[in-house]
Amino acid sequence: MRRWVLHMDMDAFFASVEQLTRPTVKGRPVLVGGAGPRGTVAGASYEAREYGARSAMPMAEARRRCPVAVVLPPRFQVYQAVSKRVLGIVREVSDVVEQVSVDEAFLEPSELAGAPTERVEHFATQLRARVQREVGVTASIGAGPGKQLAKIGSDLAKPDGMLVVPAEEQLELLSALPVRKMWGIGPVTESKLHRIGVHTIGELADLHLNDAISLLGQAHGTELHRLAHGIDERPVAERAEAKQVSAETTFDVDITDRAELLSEVLGVAESAHRRLVSSGRAARTVTIKVRDSDFTTINRAETFTSATSDFGALSAAARRLLPIAVPPGTPVRLVGVSYSGLATSEQEPLFDNPADQAEPTEPAPQPVARPTPEPEVRQWRAGDDLVHAEHGHGWVQGAGHGRVTVRFETAATGRGVARTFAIDDPQLTAADPLDSLGW
Repeated sequence: MRRWVLHMDMDAFFASVEQLTRPTVKGRPVLVGGAGPRGTVAGASYEAREYGARSAMPMAEARRRCPVAVVLPPRFQVYQAVSKRVLGIVREVSDVVEQVSVDEAFLEPSELAGAPTERVEHFATQLRARVQREVGVTASIGAGPGKQLAKIGSDLAKPDGMLVVPAEEQLELLSALPVRKMWGIGPVTESKLHRIGVHTIGELADLHLNDAISLLGQAHGTELHRLAHGIDERPVAERAEAKQVSAETTFDVDITDRAELLSEVLGVAESAHRRLVSSGRAARTVTIKVRDSDFTTINRAETFTSATSDFGALSAAARRLLPIAVPPGTPVRLVGVSYSGLATSEQEPLFDNPADQAEPTEPAPQPVARPTPEPEVRQWRAGDDLVHAEHGHGWVQGAGHGRVTVRFETAATGRGVARTFAIDDPQLTAADPLDSLGW
């Protein structure tokens, strides 16, 4: 019986949710991520991508490429809420679902088993329309006889499109695609294949199985060779929530140079960070894994006081851990970075410095009488959610010189009015970001 697997991927998800909940920026270039000197782009709208900005790029570079972009801090609790509503619709229409991340999922509806292509196209069209109508975000869907082709299909259909490929047409589609389109081929595997002249999936399929195994290893080589031939029997099944996200790489030649090794560590830290951001979570613990030429594996970890998704903070921890994990000059054959202690939202640390909480070892001196300090003025930042006693929910468009400009709007109101207030206006208070959804 003909099998149909669908892959649904929400388009430019983080940026799309910001455009949904902040109607003023709809249709404009939007970058989501840290705005600091070491900030990283967590999401870029398609309007920003036209300038060359993209996810996982340093924010400074993305802003240079797209100087007209609106830069907003990530609001993972909002993305999680939208994701939950979308996946709720998916689970209503399909009895078999596998959520891959906060913005994508596989489904294999029993009702489509053995169905003709036209019926699958109708199903996907209806699902996309319902998500757009009930939630307000767009999704692309790919469908085919296995998970790989479904995922490739959704990628080729972006943005806001659909591609259904029946089994008899899959090899024709796959053969001309670059090998990097395959699920499971990253830059390292791609480089190995390029070195022997294999650039397309069709060329990988033409390799003798033994050559693929010799180059890529028994398990990986065999699986990729089968996938290149369109053989994909992997089941669609719900995943248990991951306890950590990680990435690692094995070198063709052992590395001893410290600068080169640090560069590799930061590279895998960035790969793991992309997975962390894609899952819509933040991490408290960074662990670095190093395996030397004698196959001795060493792990070292650092834990923050609160969870963060900021790549600058996470990569700085990995940088600090490297010299602790491996002495200078040690030949290293593998490095990995993992993030654990995962949380669905970031938390502000209770204290700036843990040492602030140490018990005093000497009697505290008698306080000297000082003038009563002025009350601390709230420092609003662009993108903060707030509420005004009269005008309702809004978000900060800009602040400085004792003033703050607020755009009062939500997903339910349409484009709102901007008003400027004194930075310490008592009628302005922090708001729950979820209120911007207007649900």
